[in-house]
Amino acid sequence: MSQAPEVSRGPVVTPVRVVIGLCLVAPFVAMLWVGSFAKTDPAFIGIPFFYWYQMAWVLVSTALTVIAYQLWRRDQRGRAAHGAAKGGEPR
Repeated sequence: MSQAPEVSRGPVVTPVRVVIGLCLVAPFVAMLWVGSFAKTDPAFIGIPFFYWYQMAWVLVSTALTVIAYQLWRRDQRGRAAHGAAKGGEPR
């Protein structure tokens, strides 16, 4: 008897991938929610809140992108190792 072909189920959603998504979406949400930072107080070293909040998100976005990239690389290495252990191709 012939065996049924293996069916591809599409992308797998894992907790690591959810964290990666949140790391990448957070800066967009923070910048698109203008009402949360459209004010002048509190000022930081004479710079109104509106400006220093956005500049702080440049640094935070960079850190979150680096974290997402490192998590993605770790996830890909784990999937490749798991695929090799099963004797098949990694997805």
